[in-house]
Amino acid sequence: MSALLRQIPANIPQDIRKIRIENSHLTELPRGSFENVSALEYLWLNFNNITVMHIKSLEYLPALKELRLQGNKLSSVPWTAFQDTPALKILDLKHNRLDVLPEHALRYLPNLTYLDLSSNQLTVISRDVFYSWPVYQRSQRAEGQIEAISNAVLALHDNPWICDCRLRGFVQFIKSVGPPIILMNSYLTCSRPKFRAGKFFHEVELNSCMKPLTSALDTNLTVPVGLNITLTCFVQGSPSPAVWWTYALKLLRAFNVSTEPISEETVRSELLIPAARPGDAGIYTCTAANFLGNTSVAITLHVGASWAPTTPPGWAPIAPAEPGAHVEVRIAKQTVYGITLEWFAAAAAAADPGETWYTLLVGRYDAAQKDTIYIGPGVNTYSVTNLLPATKYEVCVAVRNQAPRKGQCVVFVTGNDVSQLEQREKLIHIIVIVCAMVLAVPAGMYACTAEARPGCLARCSGACPRRRRGGQAQAAGSKESTLDSLPAGSEDGLCRHEGGRGARQTPAQEDPGKTRPPHRNSADLY
Repeated sequence: MSALLRQIPANIPQDIRKIRIENSHLTELPRGSFENVSALEYLWLNFNNITVMHIKSLEYLPALKELRLQGNKLSSVPWTAFQDTPALKILDLKHNRLDVLPEHALRYLPNLTYLDLSSNQLTVISRDVFYSWPVYQRSQRAEGQIEAISNAVLALHDNPWICDCRLRGFVQFIKSVGPPIILMNSYLTCSRPKFRAGKFFHEVELNSCMKPLTSALDTNLTVPVGLNITLTCFVQGSPSPAVWWTYALKLLRAFNVSTEPISEETVRSELLIPAARPGDAGIYTCTAANFLGNTSVAITLHVGASWAPTTPPGWAPIAPAEPGAHVEVRIAKQTVYGITLEWFAAAAAAADPGETWYTLLVGRYDAAQKDTIYIGPGVNTYSVTNLLPATKYEVCVAVRNQAPRKGQCVVFVTGNDVSQLEQREKLIHIIVIVCAMVLAVPAGMYACTAEARPGCLARCSGACPRRRRGGQAQAAGSKESTLDSLPAGSEDGLCRHEGGRGARQTPAQEDPGKTRPPHRNSADLY
């Protein structure tokens, strides 16, 4: 008792009949643990840390009558190991971590009179486990006969039983069992699902299992731009199936989906699409699955055309902006692979941050339609990653169903090659010189907020030529800092002039016959 044993001693006398090692540090029962004590009848190994039991750990124990393994950490038992213990009558496995009882578990325990599986993690077992038990089979054959059969005590209480269709046969067995099989505690209770938690087995009626069936009230919907739309599908199945939504073969984020039971075998799943845009149109699929199979229903969504012409690229006009509902956006982190945005809602938008939804549009700067991402309440960061090199992107953030305002978009350009450190430094230098509001970012990425562009455009007409002349005079001998050595295309995109006023000729306009070099610098995208 309470000895610092870490393994079964090897020098146990051969004629020993009883071994009791408790509150020790045993962690496993290896093969042939008791091969030298074939006369052993009683083996108590309670309250150790046994997690593994070898399939031949009970070899050479034909006389063993009692095995107690209470209070260990067994999550499974090699039930075929009991072929080596045909005389076993008492098996105590309570207070372990058993979560599975296979159908053959009791087949090799023909003389068992006491089995304790209480206080484990059993959730679902088949009644066939007991129908294949020799003790139960003998009791069925002996009904109406005078033949005396020993009673068998069975303890199954204090397990987290899931009372759904999978447990139906076992519940029927518990309700009908009688002598010679005696339940130590006949009041077995359900732990799940919620609406059956705490109920006794004799209080529940379980139906047969059923493959899921999915349906929708309307599988073809048309909504106007800006409307919050909820797609709904109903799922019938037993046990309760897992439900998920997909769009264009992509799994939709869980915080846009709510699933709740409306009856014992029916659940309702809803997908929320706040402020519907034309880009949200398409086929949405609701899929349900349980162990019997899966099924799905498709819902086609059509979104009306935009009704306001003055909106940023890639955004559909939603609704008039609420006064004060403004979002401040900033770049919180920049890496070789992308950026992390952080935003803060101001004024009316922040009145109830726990209920405020945000909409993000992410895509190439010149794309007509951008990917839409709905961000639930309480989230104010998002990472844009896995981007293409040498590409100009735009990310915008808006509150709920509003169109983004000035300063709520971030424009950035990905670098050509993250290994070209010298070239990256040049590109950063170009952007900072051309537009002071641009952020110089490390590791091949360059970004500026959309809020900076109007100011940059206003100043570019005079600033760009002046800076070019200043740069030439400043360091004529330095290749790194001489603007003449930098690609002229880098300032063409940033220094656009409306209506051609003060417009600077591009190299193509100056010499139509001159071909551009094949290498395209990231800064040219501006």
